[in-house]
Amino acid sequence: MSLPPSEIAAATDAISRHQRLLVIPHANVDPDALSSALACYQMFSGIGKDVTVICPDTPPESLRFLPGFEKLEGGIAEDRNFVITINLDDGVEVDKLRYTVEDRKVNIIVVPRTGKISTRQITFAEGERRYDLIVVVDTADLTLLGALYTDHIDLFSQIPVLNVDHHISNARYGQTHLIDPTAASATEVLYNWFLRVPDWRDRITPDVATLLLTGLITDTRSFQNPNTTPRSLEAAAELLERGARQQEIIRHIYKTKPLSTLKIWGRALNRIQMDSVSGIVWSGVSREDLQEMEASSKETHGILDELISTIPNADVHVLFAEVEEGGLKASLRSSSAIDCSRLAGETYGGGGHPRASGFRVKNYGNFQLQILECIKKLKEGMERQRRESEEQKPASFTASASNSTGQLPAAKETSKKKSRKASELKQEDVMEKLSNGKKVGGGTDVVEEITGKD
Repeated sequence: MSLPPSEIAAATDAISRHQRLLVIPHANVDPDALSSALACYQMFSGIGKDVTVICPDTPPESLRFLPGFEKLEGGIAEDRNFVITINLDDGVEVDKLRYTVEDRKVNIIVVPRTGKISTRQITFAEGERRYDLIVVVDTADLTLLGALYTDHIDLFSQIPVLNVDHHISNARYGQTHLIDPTAASATEVLYNWFLRVPDWRDRITPDVATLLLTGLITDTRSFQNPNTTPRSLEAAAELLERGARQQEIIRHIYKTKPLSTLKIWGRALNRIQMDSVSGIVWSGVSREDLQEMEASSKETHGILDELISTIPNADVHVLFAEVEEGGLKASLRSSSAIDCSRLAGETYGGGGHPRASGFRVKNYGNFQLQILECIKKLKEGMERQRRESEEQKPASFTASASNSTGQLPAAKETSKKKSRKASELKQEDVMEKLSNGKKVGGGTDVVEEITGKD
């Protein structure tokens, strides 16, 4: 599935019709989400739009190399001004203007130099909003924006939203959608969009290309994940041709890690557990671990890849990590045997991709006990998927057993026996012919019989 022309046209039109854009990635931001947001900032500000890009929480220091990182803001400036207008017709001139605040009341005092001001000359209005379009990137549901959404729900209900994503579990919120579940990353969705708008194609500068390639590299785990497609590799090659700085990305993402990150990775890898019968591997990082190692929950990004490379022969890998805002997040990866997006959705209302997904648990007592409870539910879900897969096999076998003439399996087997018998007779006739009608004994050299050689 590629982006439909109608969605491309609608998204492009939304950008062209609005001037003050607010771009937001999901909370607990990862490289793909932040790179997507900054790529939007670079592209849209380059075509003359007033763009504000916000990171819902503190962005990881490891991503400071991303072009435009310094443009990130931390909060929404939502409030509109309240405008009081005084009509100065009839020769009125203002001498002084001051205000006082008393008993939770604002008194605005206007002293005219000439003429007189009456109430009929005064009008009131709400000022223009700071933003007129919200662009949300790499976010399957608005709740994943965290407090940025819950504290400003009225803003999201009053301003149109452009939803750009690649998750199959996307809730299709907003008025305009640009969603491609076959794309390996949100930056791949953006790249395909940018390419198909003639006025934007030439604005894919080396900085924009670097941002787009960062999302592709990280969300495919350097093109190792099953979500990597031929189109993903083509896009990466094209971005390199456009000046994407691949080695800069590799150096900062994979080769530069603070000591606190290495410590928390070591703690997580030391706690790996596996249920070999169910085929599930997991580990957990608690709030106490983070405090002890002086690390943040963002520094757990990448641990899951290490779990997969350490124990590859499992159907599901899970990393549980407590987060600063409360609760835990679980990141899942799976083999082709298990749909982990469905698994996350059925167990805890999460989602994502068939091979990469996640969920959250907000309220629980003990972190370690909650992990065990999660693992129990995940194993039940895995068993359910396997059982359904087994139940579907007989039906597909029966369907494939019938040929185009409607021949049943039993008749087909009879036909096979006849064919086998005919083949045996044919082989025997050939042997007799080659040996001039002589019978070839069980221990006799056939070649000798035919050629008459000793």
